Amino acid sequence: MPAGSLTGEPLLMDLKQIETFVRVAEVGSFSGAARLLGVAQPALSRQIRQLEVELRQTLLLRDGRGAKPTEAGALLLEHGRAILHRLACAREELAGARGRLAGHAAIGLPPSLARLLTVPLARAFREQLPEATLTIGEGLSSALAEGLRQGRFDLALLYDPPPAPDIELERLFAEALFLVSRNADRKPRRALALADLARLPLVIPSRPNAVRLRIERELARLGLKPTIALEIDGVSAILALVADGFGHAVLPRYALSGFAPARQLRIQPFSPALTHPLVLAMHAQRQLTGTQQAARGLIVEVLSRALGSELGTGQAPSARAARRGGPRASGRTT
Repeated sequence: MPAGSLTGEPLLMDLKQIETFVRVAEVGSFSGAARLLGVAQPALSRQIRQLEVELRQTLLLRDGRGAKPTEAGALLLEHGRAILHRLACAREELAGARGRLAGHAAIGLPPSLARLLTVPLARAFREQLPEATLTIGEGLSSALAEGLRQGRFDLALLYDPPPAPDIELERLFAEALFLVSRNADRKPRRALALADLARLPLVIPSRPNAVRLRIERELARLGLKPTIALEIDGVSAILALVADGFGHAVLPRYALSGFAPARQLRIQPFSPALTHPLVLAMHAQRQLTGTQQAARGLIVEVLSRALGSELGTGQAPSARAARRGGPRASGRTT
């Protein structure tokens, strides 16, 4: 019986081949994956070719722009990610038996929160999980959710995501949104009716930004639509344009934090209050490792400290709730 076989048939794949294939498929190029794995590109290409021969399937389509999975490759990619994740979980449990967490956590943050949370989250991670490693990525909620599906992120903060059976959501709080305007006269203003928002020129992100979609939905209920002056993807650029008189913005209060010309701006609440939910998301079929579970608690604790009284009508999640695990649901917020 050949080595490594239980039935007389030789094993077709080993973990090294699986990891190599997954990295090539994720990076989209052989050269990029070779740099990531620290191996020579010819050796990496041989591993992929050997895997294709053994499986009798073409797994990657190669062209001048890189490589992308075939239908069979996409199926193997899904299983390969699951295998590598289970291996990481096993390593974590073994390390945990020795009283330490030395795994990896990849966290996705929306741009407005990334500016606020990246430094305190990285600091807390280093202090409480000194032997673990951390990756923080930034993107729109739709891109972060896709990153969860693809295995690029283990956890992500998302704004008002649509229900999905493969994404598990934990609602943290409803975040208040405010009208941000140029501070021309410094006089206090009363709450703005949502119907009046429709006639103001807005400097706003392009779709599928969560705030943009929220505004459109709320105005559509009133039979109205927003007046778009400029579409700008970037909080700092939006605030700079508002300060220069190009229009108004709709953002959470903390978006002004760290913005140098903040004194040139003022915020105004809406009546009724305009909010959108912030949720902590993870893949519904992928078990969190010990490090990732600890990172989940740190996210909620750091978020609560960073936002504090800046939540408007929302309420910060407590650190105790984070440690308990909090309410979770697959495909919906709780």
